[in-house]
Amino acid sequence: MRNRIAAVLALAVLLGGCSRPEHRPAPAVPQPTPVSPTPTPSPAERLPGFVVLTDLDPRIHADIRYATAHNFVGRPITGYPEPLCLLTRQAAEALRRVQDAALAGGHSLKVYDCYRPQPAVDEFVAWSKRPGEQQTKAEFYPDVAKDRLFAEGYIGAPTAHSRGSTMDLTLVDEPAASQPPYRVGQPLVACTAPRGQRFADNSIDMGTGFDCFDARAHTADPRITGTARDNRRLLQRLMTDAGFVNYDREWWHYSLRDEPYPDTFFAAPVARSSVG
Repeated sequence: MRNRIAAVLALAVLLGGCSRPEHRPAPAVPQPTPVSPTPTPSPAERLPGFVVLTDLDPRIHADIRYATAHNFVGRPITGYPEPLCLLTRQAAEALRRVQDAALAGGHSLKVYDCYRPQPAVDEFVAWSKRPGEQQTKAEFYPDVAKDRLFAEGYIGAPTAHSRGSTMDLTLVDEPAASQPPYRVGQPLVACTAPRGQRFADNSIDMGTGFDCFDARAHTADPRITGTARDNRRLLQRLMTDAGFVNYDREWWHYSLRDEPYPDTFFAAPVARSSVG
């Protein structure tokens, strides 16, 4: 009898053990893989060591095209709330030396674009991907397909302009002739047309207009001869003597050789409040 009771108890313990849930450790909660944050410059950031060019040298003329509708996109560009030329102080001081030399020869500098914020570059990239937006083609890229503008080097992303020591500029006679205002909707003429036919910019003849996406805008294009060739060479000599380097696909594009921010692309808007 005693053996039968012991057997029953042993069976009960065995059955109870089988019915009890097996203890398992709680599953580990998956942890996200750490990702190094990519710093995104705030548009409100100030530009260290930058100046407004015309504050430093009011003798230099300014025609900031991306703050207007007269550019290859056809509207004012993001990041240009004010029509100002902002540059690093080093680049601006060097341009003042160029201006002294230009005035000695009866000319003055005129800037079209200087510091260009990264949001403006982003807008250029977005525009390039919209094939239907070609309302300015007849003036700015009459002979180049829009989808080739980046590949052929006429638009760049990122751009040296965002580092603050690159500018687009030309020479004007001094005193400068008046320039008629651009009117949205006016008939467009190819930037490669003769000076008397294309937009009446008061620049001395450089062979093409500004922001002309065409091989004839290459600084040493052999088709540019006579006065226009001489004028390009004059601008190049003045700028080179002051420490600037030309981008050979654009007669108007120069960068300070010893720029202070060779690896920094700024995003602050073109506004007086951005400098200081």
